Amino acid sequence: MTDHTVTPPRPTTKRNPAGINTMSYLIFASRWIQAPLYLGLIIAQIVYVYVFGVELWHLIQHVITDGSHIDSNLIMLSVLGLIDVVMVANLLIMVIIGGYEIFVSRMRLDGHPDEPDWLSHVNANMLKLKLAVAIISISSIHLLKTFIEIGKLSTDGRGLGDTESAILWQVLIHLAFIVSAIALAVIDKMQHSYQAALSHSPEAVALNTPADARIPAENRG
Repeated sequence: MTDHTVTPPRPTTKRNPAGINTMSYLIFASRWIQAPLYLGLIIAQIVYVYVFGVELWHLIQHVITDGSHIDSNLIMLSVLGLIDVVMVANLLIMVIIGGYEIFVSRMRLDGHPDEPDWLSHVNANMLKLKLAVAIISISSIHLLKTFIEIGKLSTDGRGLGDTESAILWQVLIHLAFIVSAIALAVIDKMQHSYQAALSHSPEAVALNTPADARIPAENRG
């Protein structure tokens, strides 16, 4: 009696050559080259802490040595300088943590009580948007310092010279930062809308639906 049993063909597995795998791992491992850059930013953070301490000491020294003639504008400018240092330090923190998380390696901080809220859903677009907002904040502080200084010059009766032109350029640059941040926010929203539309498309729903659920109820065995 002839055996008509058909032997199913063996599944063929597509294997990549060893050289291609090695090259892929090498390219992927090259991301660690950026690690010293983030270590350098940490050193820059330490420098900013030192600058903050020096500025704060100068402010305290001025109040102690000349307490009877305290200039409110000078105090305000000094405080704005301290805020400026803090804002730049915050910008550094966002670049260090967010950049390392996106481009180098996961930090695996799940469950840590001090984990930033934005780190769980950070991506390149979100990081760029946060950096743009931080730059706008820093630019606002510089603009406010300029307005205070220009008001002091006007009160003293000294000639402003080219100061008005410099302020105009500073305002235009600040507005350019704002327009850039708005453009990044619009692009990010459009990207999220596009991804949401793709996830609700019939093809995506069919791919994400289990095989048993795609069979009509009357045909299920």
